Amino acid sequence: MKNPTVLISGASVAGPALAYWLDRYGFRPTVVERAPALREGGFAVDFRGTAHLTVLRRMGILEEVRRQQTGMGEQVVVDETGRRLAALPSEFMSGEVEIYRGDLSRILYDRSKDNVDYVFDDSITSMRETPDGVDVTFERGEPRTFDLVVGADGLHSNVRRLAFGAESGFLRFFGHYIAGWEVPNHLGLDRTGLIYNVPGKGVTLAATRDPRVAGAGLVFSSQLLDYDRRDVAAQKKLLADLYAGVGWEVPRLLEGLWDAPDLYFDSISQIHLEHFSTGRVVLLGDAGYGATVGGLGTGLAIVAAYVLAGELARAGGDHQIAFTRYEERIKDYARGCQKLAGGAGPFLAPATAGKIRRRNLTWRMLSAPMLAGVFNKLTTKAANAITLEDYTTVQAVA
Repeated sequence: MKNPTVLISGASVAGPALAYWLDRYGFRPTVVERAPALREGGFAVDFRGTAHLTVLRRMGILEEVRRQQTGMGEQVVVDETGRRLAALPSEFMSGEVEIYRGDLSRILYDRSKDNVDYVFDDSITSMRETPDGVDVTFERGEPRTFDLVVGADGLHSNVRRLAFGAESGFLRFFGHYIAGWEVPNHLGLDRTGLIYNVPGKGVTLAATRDPRVAGAGLVFSSQLLDYDRRDVAAQKKLLADLYAGVGWEVPRLLEGLWDAPDLYFDSISQIHLEHFSTGRVVLLGDAGYGATVGGLGTGLAIVAAYVLAGELARAGGDHQIAFTRYEERIKDYARGCQKLAGGAGPFLAPATAGKIRRRNLTWRMLSAPMLAGVFNKLTTKAANAITLEDYTTVQAVA
């Protein structure tokens, strides 16, 4: 086999999924992760359609994902007094099976850790490609040389920056931001969610398996903000200032924000690249074609990891052949998922009171029994827009 050693940056979902398949085909993957350990919690992610579920089944984890699914029910839109205005069926927000990102990451890690070298609390600082490999330096570890490098390190990919250039050349901002953290479940929600809006701002509160805890979420329209992505305290102040004076349960959620150990905060943006690889470096998942929310990103990452590993195995490790085939099979699929995500911000945080009312009316119509079949087709069309090869028949190569 050519190019057996593969460095993967990122241990969330795409990285461990790829590592699992590469190990199965006889490669020797190493996963490096900036965080000191697997990240727990996080937003719920969902899978829908034949392609997503087929890959989970071929990995042997579908039943485990189902055992740990959130079991989320409907999402109810409320006014300031808590009165029900509209509702979304569970399939819209939760797909066919929904799981917390941290739980999924743990499943993938447990399936791959015995034969994959995981290096936590470290990050790539430089890469230099040679005719025979990629010389890599790290913040903490000793320099090493790998045959191939994969950037599976998210929307703000370090590998993409080093190999392709500054993020500003590829990131498209969609005029909204999203934030999330955990709070006590003071409303006693039971596997359901609530949505509240004022013009340009959305608030969600949802509880799933653990009745003690709820997930708070914010989506709001904004110009590009200048903030330090590593300064969590400053991000919390920004959110508290922005939502000061908003009614419903917001004051109590903001109280919980200050004590929250983890906060997710990012722009709703997409990455657009002409090509997903350069030389011996290739991008996977959000690093190459990410859409922060609404673009089926986790299912896309799982499918893309399956395709990338399969093409490398089928090509006997020849990265030039494999990367070309990977891009040919994934590019249109990824673009379709990104198109689906384009309206996520206005959908979750309509700009005016009139647009909030029209969205609620649309939700009531889509929830009607006569439109249920059409509704489900709309939510799964992009997820199914790929024909999967059966790479599981490819034999491991020594």
